[in-house]
Amino acid sequence: MRGSVPQPLTRAAQALACGALLLPLLAAVPAPDEARPAPAGLQSAFAAAAAEYQVPQSVLLGVSYLQSRWDAHAGAPSVTGGYGPMHLTDARTALAGAAHHAEGTEDPRGDDARPVLLPDAEPSLDGVALPARLRTLPEAAELTGLSAEELRTDPAANVAGGAALLAAAQRELGEPLSADPADWYGAVARFSGADDQATASAYANNVYDVIRDGARRVTDSGQPVTLPARPGLAPDTAQVGRAGLRTAAAEGTECPASVSCEWIPAPYEEFGDGDYGNHDLGDRPASQRIQYIVVHDTEGAWEGVLNLVQDPTYVSWNYSLRSTDGHIAQHVKAEDVAWHAGNWYVNAKSIGLEHEGFLTNPDAWYTEAMYRSSARLVRYLSKKYGIPLDRQHILGHDTVPGPTSGTVPGMHTDPGPYWDWAHYFELLGRPFAPTAGPSGGLVTILPEYDAHQPEFTGCVTRGEPCAAHGSSAVRLYSGPGTGYPLIKDIGLRPDGSGSTTGVNDIGSRVSTGQQYAVAGRDGDWTAIWFLGQKAWFHNPAAQPVAVSAKGLVVTPKEGRDTVPVYGRAYPEAGAYPEGVPAQAVSPLPYQLPAGQKYVVGAKVPGEYYYAVTFDTAGHRVVRGSDLYYEIQYGHRVAFVRAADVTAVPSWS
Repeated sequence: MRGSVPQPLTRAAQALACGALLLPLLAAVPAPDEARPAPAGLQSAFAAAAAEYQVPQSVLLGVSYLQSRWDAHAGAPSVTGGYGPMHLTDARTALAGAAHHAEGTEDPRGDDARPVLLPDAEPSLDGVALPARLRTLPEAAELTGLSAEELRTDPAANVAGGAALLAAAQRELGEPLSADPADWYGAVARFSGADDQATASAYANNVYDVIRDGARRVTDSGQPVTLPARPGLAPDTAQVGRAGLRTAAAEGTECPASVSCEWIPAPYEEFGDGDYGNHDLGDRPASQRIQYIVVHDTEGAWEGVLNLVQDPTYVSWNYSLRSTDGHIAQHVKAEDVAWHAGNWYVNAKSIGLEHEGFLTNPDAWYTEAMYRSSARLVRYLSKKYGIPLDRQHILGHDTVPGPTSGTVPGMHTDPGPYWDWAHYFELLGRPFAPTAGPSGGLVTILPEYDAHQPEFTGCVTRGEPCAAHGSSAVRLYSGPGTGYPLIKDIGLRPDGSGSTTGVNDIGSRVSTGQQYAVAGRDGDWTAIWFLGQKAWFHNPAAQPVAVSAKGLVVTPKEGRDTVPVYGRAYPEAGAYPEGVPAQAVSPLPYQLPAGQKYVVGAKVPGEYYYAVTFDTAGHRVVRGSDLYYEIQYGHRVAFVRAADVTAVPSWS
């Protein structure tokens, strides 16, 4: 029931089904800043809502693009309970009873020199009063007279709800319902739901960047939508100063100026007998190079996550990123070492980014605002610390190797198969593309995210199918056909049992941007070297999931049948000074057989950061003479000793 909703709004809510009926309406009420006919479908819904609520159509389209890239996600909520193209939030409804956890029991420190750390706390919304940014859908229902169900499931109604919220914010700021998009900066900032000026301004700046650049895409429901470019558009940014927002504690943060960033420190404190947390002090990059950025998802909501990182008995990471608006909280300085990746070698040489989200919920989509904010932060960190922008340095937590054989089965698998690596690297300014012809010898995995929807199980109930969804993951078989068994991972399953289609099972899959040496071709099937085996994936010319590439690969030195594979690049025993116990250089349960080739990410010295006490006086960086190659070995990266292999161009 729409109750007493005015007739023009009724037409707006019906636009997807009968866009042609809107043309007389739009002729009578010109779009505020675009006087052109609107085509049927979602584009018409934006035009109708803009006309009804007197919001410039470019502003409405720009806000929606930043929230959802105009996708409706079939009415499914985002990771923070946002619905539809306008990401109207109703977190209590969306997250009620939800429980999503990354599989694995890893020790986040991953340091053999210390007792295993297995924190059991989980981020939760229990008892937390929801902020306004997580309950915009009920407000939109009051403003429009539409039901919450309509706003969640009907894209056109959702667009109308977003327009109503923008118009209400404009009025609350005492601004006119102007036809000029430059006059709506404050309302756009308020729409973000942020309670501080920096975040609201960063959000509005992103929206106006979209409006200036323009955009065009086909949505997840097949709807073509266009936002014409408005170069030179200069909004009235002073409006945000009159919005009554707080000033966030940004002092001391290490972030680019183009994002909003707040300092919420993780505590470095002693507790109990010799225990301390929740990170280690360091002197990076002076002491050792920062070589990796690790992308995580939080498996919980923002407020609960912040509570955990401020607990000295828990673990830590360097930055958290909020889904609704892309706001960033920094917790650990880049010079210090956070406990986040389950591998001490990687921790000591990385920065960890936690993104608000859930691995096992394919419908819990990430917002464009968070992707963009994360990409800007990563670009900044990459430039500052010389971190290459590729998949062997911008790691998912799911590609961090287990440091020892016993840790491999428990390593975490986030952000999982639903993180859009292709879009992320486009935002990083390093889109994946072919770099060679057929003779290049390598492939870069590159499925079309929205159209590529492999089957997964276990998102809700073990063994039960997950909802169909776009994915970055490509499945591997032991032969050129789906009738062959999936590739086995002896590290994940020491008993030799087979891989599965489980959403947390990475044993037989590769991911967008990862590179592998070609091992063979058979019709529409391509083989690569993977975990010491020849692994096949379906790669038809009509819908390829990989493109040709070239680069450096390693293969065992002549005369070697196999060489060992490692989960960390530690120094040889003779490199450790007195007082620092030598760490085992223990191989993983994998081999690199003769004749196989694996793509090189970097050549690195063996290093170990000894930091096992609260007092930093005894901390040491141990650097050996042994060199290692980081390689893309399976789904995860790994290391081989340079002395064991020969590095050659892929086309040789």
